[in-house]
Amino acid sequence: DQADVDAISEEFNDQIFEAIMQNQDIFLVTPRVADEAFIAWSDDLSGSFDAAFTTTVPRDGDYQVIILSTPLSQTFGTYRMLIGIDAPEVVSGSAQPTGDEIATFYRAGRNTEVAVQTIKGELNPQSPDTFYNFNDFFPGDTLYVYIKAISGDLLPRISLLAQGTKPVRDGTYNKDATAGWLELPLPEGGSGYRLEITADKLEGKEPSGEYQLVVGRNVPQVLTGIAADRGEPFLRLAIPVDVGSNLQQITGVDQTAENYGAVYAIRLVWQDPKLAFSSEECQCEFKVYNGDDFAKFVSEEEIDWPIFTIFNQQGNRWSQNKNVVVQPDGTAVYIERFSTTLQAPDFNFKKFPFDRQEFFLAIDSLYPKEFFTYEPSRDYIAIGDQLGEEEWYLVDSQVTITETQATTLSYTPRYEFRFFAQRHLIFYIIRIFVPLLLIILVAWITFYMDDFGKRVDATTANLLLFIAFNFTISGELPRLGYLTYLDTLLVCTFIVSVLVVGYNVALKRMENAGKREQANKIDRYMIWLYPFGYAIAFGLVTLSFFTTILPQINF
Repeated sequence: DQADVDAISEEFNDQIFEAIMQNQDIFLVTPRVADEAFIAWSDDLSGSFDAAFTTTVPRDGDYQVIILSTPLSQTFGTYRMLIGIDAPEVVSGSAQPTGDEIATFYRAGRNTEVAVQTIKGELNPQSPDTFYNFNDFFPGDTLYVYIKAISGDLLPRISLLAQGTKPVRDGTYNKDATAGWLELPLPEGGSGYRLEITADKLEGKEPSGEYQLVVGRNVPQVLTGIAADRGEPFLRLAIPVDVGSNLQQITGVDQTAENYGAVYAIRLVWQDPKLAFSSEECQCEFKVYNGDDFAKFVSEEEIDWPIFTIFNQQGNRWSQNKNVVVQPDGTAVYIERFSTTLQAPDFNFKKFPFDRQEFFLAIDSLYPKEFFTYEPSRDYIAIGDQLGEEEWYLVDSQVTITETQATTLSYTPRYEFRFFAQRHLIFYIIRIFVPLLLIILVAWITFYMDDFGKRVDATTANLLLFIAFNFTISGELPRLGYLTYLDTLLVCTFIVSVLVVGYNVALKRMENAGKREQANKIDRYMIWLYPFGYAIAFGLVTLSFFTTILPQINF
């Protein structure tokens, strides 16, 4: 019976594990343990994945042929088994059934599959519903489902759908509606069943909390909510996908359009039993698909795979290469190298040119979170040493996994790779700040001229020079709806330059009015007030933009 099969399998694995812990060779230990446990046994046949044996029945009675998984690991897939009495051709696999029944097939020791599976989940305002897909049911199966709230303000609701859309059965609930259950006999079995979980509002509050779901195949105790897990899982849970990215080059940053061009390599790794194959059949250790060959293959086989879209992509994505490597156990590795233009809407130039900008790559799954979930890769996250971008240097990066409805109507996982960059300041120091300082110094030097008329000429020329300089650097920034730090400095300089011209004109008029001595007295104070005024003004602007001591200047 089932207990005997489980006990034999467990004891078989335990003995092998114990021998391995004693540093014994598994390939020597396995035959010895198998000889002690079974009358006859077979693993690989002549180096192939087939197994066959011939044995003499020692005495009359009932015998079991047990199919066990590989010791210390789980394998899966379909198989074909031949059993014969006095039929040597069975060993070669060439025997044909005669119609006489000599063995009865028991699935896991019973004519019906018995299984219980317990899952904990969460609903919240950001993810108010979810669903689970079932594997195929066998004829004669009965499905049992029980759900209860275990935390938060949650009134869970369950509905069983056929083919994902047709309602088949709704849940029945207890008095306070915190638990529910349903039962459905399936005399003919079936496939394509889905369990949908939603929640009612509790006293007007948005549903939020954890639930415990217990599903059972042919186990009525599930309806009490008390049933231990056993058997093979028959809910198809979301497949975890390991997602990683490699920023290889920044081809350009367009500050006006607020986007950047980049060359990325991304990698997805997941395991799906539907992709598994026998390496003996193809005489290969792995399969490689190039370009769109993998997409065509899974489409023909009706296999879901973690197809994605890049949320912040602008224009086309030019793929240099796109490959998928599939291992015999169903592990798939998708690698794509591409170049594209990516939106960067988080640009903020208020502190320009001392600004720190945020760039990102957002990958959205096209399948809901119930099919695939994202996990950040630990070994495939990198930034190239030579990105080819001379204006910026990278200071930090981070990876986050979230859920969003941005791409589809369903909640889908999103992988975000963000990196932060600052500008190399030498360009702005030499091309902007040094000329600006010289313009301010030239205006200050004119204060030492005794001829007020020539002062007016000099400061007016200096003002015109500043205007030309301002036009020259105006192309460095987009046309923003706010002033940046540099804009504010330039505005302050422009205002002061105009005031200096006006001040010198006023002194000239005082001189013409015979008030030369009074003009000189005022000038003796202004010659020092001018630099200190600039220092105070620039200091206040800096405090406004880079600290919270003063409110930020907005225009």
